Amino acid sequence: MRGYNPFRIHDKESAAMPRAIALSRYRVVYIVNTFFVIAFLIFFYSRPLLAEEKAYSLKEAIEIALKDNPELRAGSMNLRATKEDISIARSYLLPQLRIEERFMRTDNPAYVFSTKINQERFTAEDLMGAPGTFNNPSPVSNFQTILSIEMPVYVRKAWLGLDISKKQYETVNIEFERKKEEIAFEVIRVYLGIRTAKEYINVAKLGLENAEEHLRIAKKRAEAGLGLQSDVLRAEVGVAEARARLVSAEKNHLIAKRALGLLMGLDEPVEIKDQTGFDPELLDEAYYIERALQGKEIKALELRYENARNLLSLERSDYLPQLGIGAQYELDDPNTPFGSEGKSWQVMAFLRWDLFSGGKTLAGSKRAEYRLKEAAEYLEGAKKSLRFRVHEAYSSVLEAKAHLELARSGLQAAEEGRRLIKIRYENNLAKIVDLLDSQTALDSARAQVVQKEGAFYEAMARLLFVSNMMEEFIKK
Repeated sequence: MRGYNPFRIHDKESAAMPRAIALSRYRVVYIVNTFFVIAFLIFFYSRPLLAEEKAYSLKEAIEIALKDNPELRAGSMNLRATKEDISIARSYLLPQLRIEERFMRTDNPAYVFSTKINQERFTAEDLMGAPGTFNNPSPVSNFQTILSIEMPVYVRKAWLGLDISKKQYETVNIEFERKKEEIAFEVIRVYLGIRTAKEYINVAKLGLENAEEHLRIAKKRAEAGLGLQSDVLRAEVGVAEARARLVSAEKNHLIAKRALGLLMGLDEPVEIKDQTGFDPELLDEAYYIERALQGKEIKALELRYENARNLLSLERSDYLPQLGIGAQYELDDPNTPFGSEGKSWQVMAFLRWDLFSGGKTLAGSKRAEYRLKEAAEYLEGAKKSLRFRVHEAYSSVLEAKAHLELARSGLQAAEEGRRLIKIRYENNLAKIVDLLDSQTALDSARAQVVQKEGAFYEAMARLLFVSNMMEEFIKK
């Protein structure tokens, strides 16, 4: 038997209470969600008012990026470090001066005898008791100071190392300049992307205005008894979709501005000025190929090939002798560091020749030969690849140009088609679906023009970059 439940509902009025509570809860959730959406939109659209973004021209953006871009700043440090390798390599050709202080205490007979002579303390008393005192001498202490200098006269390996370090620095410098061109290309690409995103916003706003106009017409016809309520609902859906496209366009615009700020070494979005100043003339394809083959990529690979040849000579230099000279000044004292009770000097010349190294020199030479052939293959392959990349970039420009012309023609047709259908709809000769479809086609045509125009200028920028002509635009 069920017990009495004090919370049990006993009448119809009480039974309706949970439903009323649920409806109230839904209304609260709806109001809260609406509040947050409105707050987000207010924040999103009022952000420029809170912190005004500085606008940069394309030239200004490139100049700042070339100075403050993190990758270029890191590359600059790498270039400086590589330059120091030249000084390190040169040091092996310069005199090596060193000073050394030693302390020794020993009862080794030979060392005791020679140490006393070096200290200039050997007397006749040291000969008394021989040979017993020679075989079992008393311990002796010595502070030995040595100042020595060594100078290479002929070291083939050191000269080759210096030449290799110079060419390596030249190579890294060329690659660093090429990296500057890459960053400049990225700035142009993102800058054009911001302009495209702004055009998308304008297209989205225009589409929203048209959608709101359609809604106004649909409501007016419905109120006059000439249209259906379903037409109003369809028009309201069109307005909502237009607003969604505008929100997406705003988001893409913000992301593009943040990307440009990142390239410029900034942590905030930046705005662009209306005029890009980027409208290069399209020349013959053969000219771009010729410029590409004379550019930095090929020069860097040619230097690497020369260095590979130097590395082969460096490995083979181990077959040659090394010749040098040196001198040494020595102080010996039994009690005091750097003392000078005994003094002596010596000069020397030396010849070092590795006659057998276990096959290391031979294996190293073979390895260098393979590296040389590898560099030659890379160089030849790069030339072929560069010709292809220029052809691909040039073809992309032609394609983008044709697409842009077609998109502009399509936009004219879409504008005229939408105008005619709007007139027919206002005169009750067309359905709301036809009007919305024509608006969708017009919005798409407008977006296509914006997208194709951005694609064309980006393709031109890529062609200049691949052809190693970006530096001319930077310095223009």
